[in-house]
Amino acid sequence: MVYEMLAFGLFALVTVASSLGVVLVRDVWHSALLLGVALLSVAVHYVMLEAEFLAAMQVLVYVGGVLILITFAVMLTRQATTEEVAEV
Repeated sequence: MVYEMLAFGLFALVTVASSLGVVLVRDVWHSALLLGVALLSVAVHYVMLEAEFLAAMQVLVYVGGVLILITFAVMLTRQATTEEVAEV
């Protein structure tokens, strides 16, 4: 019981910290990575609640789908810096 509470506390801290990081970080790429961490830690909470199907759907749909979509959007809409333009 003590280990379950420690694990819950650890993943709750990871979830809250990464969620705050999503909002507070200025770089969009790092914000997307922190969103992935937050979504994976929510999946861990589902596993701790013995809802493995919901955890699998969380990983497949949100981490696998939405996060990849955000990643592609960030990579495709990124503006070139002056150094990159000078090299071309």
